[in-house]
Amino acid sequence: MAREWPMTQPDHHQTLQAHLASQGADADCAAVIEALADAARELARQIAIAPLSGVDEGAATVNTDGDVQKALDIVADNLMRDALCRAPVAGILSEEVDRPETVNEAAPLCVAIDPLDGSSNLQNNISVGTIFSIRPRARDVLSSFFEPGTAQLAAGFFVYGPQTCLVLAIDRRVDLYVLHPTLHEFILAKSGIRIPQDTPEFAINASNRRHWSGTVRNYVDECLSGAAGPRGRDFNMRWIASLVAEAYRILMRGGVFLYPADSRPGYREGRLRLVYEAHPMALIMEWAGGSASSGRARILELSARSPHQRAPLIMGDVRLVRDVDQLHEGVEPLFETSDAPLFARRGLFR
Repeated sequence: MAREWPMTQPDHHQTLQAHLASQGADADCAAVIEALADAARELARQIAIAPLSGVDEGAATVNTDGDVQKALDIVADNLMRDALCRAPVAGILSEEVDRPETVNEAAPLCVAIDPLDGSSNLQNNISVGTIFSIRPRARDVLSSFFEPGTAQLAAGFFVYGPQTCLVLAIDRRVDLYVLHPTLHEFILAKSGIRIPQDTPEFAINASNRRHWSGTVRNYVDECLSGAAGPRGRDFNMRWIASLVAEAYRILMRGGVFLYPADSRPGYREGRLRLVYEAHPMALIMEWAGGSASSGRARILELSARSPHQRAPLIMGDVRLVRDVDQLHEGVEPLFETSDAPLFARRGLFR
């Protein structure tokens, strides 16, 4: 019979609120994180009963940025925005709305959020999540979201899967909390997460190979060539098609994740959103000892030109991300063909 945790936790089973307080976290940031956690608890419940409640059986629509929008996307957006309106938040940028929303211009913080990342995976019972970025309010709400990722004060993501988890980057550390099923509190499970080094594992959607630049094709081909190839190691390939699940795996197992720009219309600048997907993931990766790059630049140094700016994202183990970056050095144009003279026979090790 499985042992239940006691109803009163010992010190090493701290609640989210208690742990933030014990670590001296900024009070305003803590209030925002706790508000998001409240919304996440309810969203986890809604996701768990969605097949029974019928909430996600309606016809899909398209949001303002052209992505398919399911009914639970709207539920998640409403839950998160309602929670943030009760926190010290000046403005909110959500994936589900066209422009940032001003809540309270006198408040000190702004939040960018993807309320339900990976919602297309719901029908397959695959982990989905919520991604958020907390940053200081700049001279006005709109300009707050055009600052580089280095301006972020905290970032994190919730995973709604076998466990409902919160991965939180704050005060230059990354901690993991798990939602206790009977206490209904997020409990600290692991503090000071560091990405495992030298895991020979990469994640990419290989079905798009024909659209990749020669740079990305060469990197993947060198991994697939295994121990007999230039990298001298056998690599595993993963692809979950859920950003939060991919990020969680890297934090636990190591490896590298690639979502590059490619030659398809709408993908030439990458597909993930910079402000509420790439920026928060990059902060989490760097504070966990990893790295995040566009292939040509550090993600945290990039600034958005528009609220829903897209970007490529390569994240994970510092060494593996650096390998991809080195392959991009001096290679132009971005979408060269496989027989381009600058790259036809060039790899990292030759």
